[in-house]
Amino acid sequence: MKKLFMLLLALCLTQAVFAQKEYGIKFSSLINDDLTLENAIRLGLENNSDFLAARQEITIAEQKVAEAKFMYLPQISLQGTATWFNLDYPMVLPEAVGNRFLISDDLLKLTEDSIKNQFYGVGVTATQYLYSGGRISSTLKMAKANLKQAQSKYDTVKNAVVLNIKKAFFNLLYAQEHTKLTEQTAQQAQIFYNASTLNAWEKVQARAKLASLLGARNEAVKELKDAELAMLVALNKELNTHVKVVGNFKPVKTDLDLPHLNLWSMEFRPELKSAIYALELDSLSIDLALSRRYPDIILTGSYEQLGYDNLDSVNRQISLAMRLPLSYNLATQSAQKKAEQTKSTLRRAAIEDKIHVQVARAHADMLFWQTEVLQRQEAFNEISKLFSQAQKTPKYGTAPLEALSAYLQAGSDYYCAIRDNLTAKAELEWAIGRDL
Repeated sequence: MKKLFMLLLALCLTQAVFAQKEYGIKFSSLINDDLTLENAIRLGLENNSDFLAARQEITIAEQKVAEAKFMYLPQISLQGTATWFNLDYPMVLPEAVGNRFLISDDLLKLTEDSIKNQFYGVGVTATQYLYSGGRISSTLKMAKANLKQAQSKYDTVKNAVVLNIKKAFFNLLYAQEHTKLTEQTAQQAQIFYNASTLNAWEKVQARAKLASLLGARNEAVKELKDAELAMLVALNKELNTHVKVVGNFKPVKTDLDLPHLNLWSMEFRPELKSAIYALELDSLSIDLALSRRYPDIILTGSYEQLGYDNLDSVNRQISLAMRLPLSYNLATQSAQKKAEQTKSTLRRAAIEDKIHVQVARAHADMLFWQTEVLQRQEAFNEISKLFSQAQKTPKYGTAPLEALSAYLQAGSDYYCAIRDNLTAKAELEWAIGRDL
């Protein structure tokens, strides 16, 4: 018994660990601290209404599966009735009160004088479907297919939310690094301008170049504020909250080829799974429509105690019935469901083609940016080295400010390439349905 208890405890702890890994713990307290990408994703999922609604749809679908399983069990009903009557002719009570047969007042007078115009009854009834032509099993299969569709929708919403958060995260990370670069450049430009000995014409050029560098810094600051706002929107947090992210702002690459990525997308993309489940639902709908050609075999039994003044009388019965509904629309429903199945097949093929296009486009973007970012990195590193060497030499005219402007342009291009490289990787991960 003790071993069994320890095993159950271990299973519960394992489920808790997996649940925490999927949904994450609460990171609301980290909103004023530096957010990593993982924490940002967890916080965004925690606060996204579409994602939370998709989780509730899974719960609803699970309950419908449980309800469908109940159809295999006997339908049991308990009933108690008390009827006061005054009849000139015998009657049968409505089905809601048990279809009781009551005799008229004239017949009552022929019986014992103690009988009053009152009738009581209690009983229990059980009904069990022995055969339903596959309707009950098809209903359960449809409920399970709906559950799979809800899970696929959940994954689709989750992937979309994660992609949006990744884009906002990488854009904010870029804006933070770019603001630092422009701030350093603006300070250096002010130093160069104040220390330079220039003639009247050179002063005009130098002042214009200084204004351009200071403007670049101001634009970077505004871009940073916009990126912070976009991040807060992605996290669904208060817009007056300050947020800062931390992460490796470095180039990334992938060596996977397109055929390999296409195979992964066919396996992991939830949209394709949802289309497959829709096709399964249509097949089950056809089976359900055709099952109306077969009869129901029903076993029912009841036990009742009833009487006019007490419950001394007892009725017992067991019945076996066969029921075959004759439907006029059987052929039309079958044709309709087959047309819906064909439509789902075409839709699945269209989704598959769309996913292939998305993977191909994302793969091409990834290949471009992982190559382009290295070229810009090499150029920026070489310009930085040359700029450091040039600072040790005498400074004449507007050349230092011109060189500083070129240095900033090379750095900005390199930082933009890193952002686009990271974003391309995130879009490729979304296209194949899994992280690389």
